[in-house]
Amino acid sequence: MIDIVGMLSQDFIKLVLVAAIIALPIAWWTMNRWLANFAYRIDVEWWMFAAAGLMAVIIALVTLSWQAVRAAAANPVDSLRDE
Repeated sequence: MIDIVGMLSQDFIKLVLVAAIIALPIAWWTMNRWLANFAYRIDVEWWMFAAAGLMAVIIALVTLSWQAVRAAAANPVDSLRDE
């Protein structure tokens, strides 16, 4: 079971990281343009986006692990009986 969860999570984490690599520069650019219109503004730091990407990876891992454990604990006979 641990091998299956590892293989699934590895592929899923790759997709989350690709999405973060695409989204983070766009979010940085959008935030800088939006914040430029305010008289009192803050600087958008790199660690804010790194924290958001890390949180996305953690949420993806927790969700994937929960679903994998739930599927592994289920009785396959019940699933076959319903179909």
